[in-house]
Amino acid sequence: MPLDPSQILLLWAGVIFASVLRAFTGFGFALAVVPVFAMFLAPAEVVVLVASLSLVLGMVSVRAWWGLFSLREILPLITLAWVGTVVGVYLLTGMSQGSFQLWVGIAVLLACLAVTLSKPANSVDSLVLRGGAGLLSGLMNGALAVPGPPMIVYALLTEVDPARSRALLMLFFTASSLWGLVSFAVAGLFVPAIPWYITLALPALFVGDRLGSALFVRYSDAFYRRVAVLVLLSMGILVILKAL
Repeated sequence: MPLDPSQILLLWAGVIFASVLRAFTGFGFALAVVPVFAMFLAPAEVVVLVASLSLVLGMVSVRAWWGLFSLREILPLITLAWVGTVVGVYLLTGMSQGSFQLWVGIAVLLACLAVTLSKPANSVDSLVLRGGAGLLSGLMNGALAVPGPPMIVYALLTEVDPARSRALLMLFFTASSLWGLVSFAVAGLFVPAIPWYITLALPALFVGDRLGSALFVRYSDAFYRRVAVLVLLSMGILVILKAL
């Protein structure tokens, strides 16, 4: 479906804001942009578009996360996330647009709560925590294109250094978006309009990524928490109200 000028402006604004958040902290892209896209695109279009843009961001920022984590550290997370993604795609095929919007809004609110409460002084990790985070993130990735909430909690609990936490999330979400696109293709969720939406969003994506990277160099993680939680909370509430 062609977008009108107001929808194009909304798409650009959402992509710029979401890519700033993602470049600044390593997370936030899907959380911020899915509620915006869900206002005027069908669920299948939303998840494919978000996964495509997330993969582009991962490739653009590869120098920020490449080589910082061993295969032993990341493999359980990615493997279980891929399993969860397949299950999530199956759930997506039977989901109405109203239900999709409702669950996206709830996921955003849960992420806001997680970011607010998860401030450990020392890192905590276990195989159960790692496996649970990967599986739940994959499930949400396949069903909603929002893999963030479980992984945000995991990264904040296991990586107290903001730079490593940011890199871990960038790496994980890049792998998740790649597998998500494979799963969406197998499920037949791609539509002819997707390449046009991607092309339309790319300029805003690159602007937001550059701006977010500059902000990461200049400002602290605490600044992000205050701003991001407030804006994401507002987005989650608006989407839930729209779905009801």
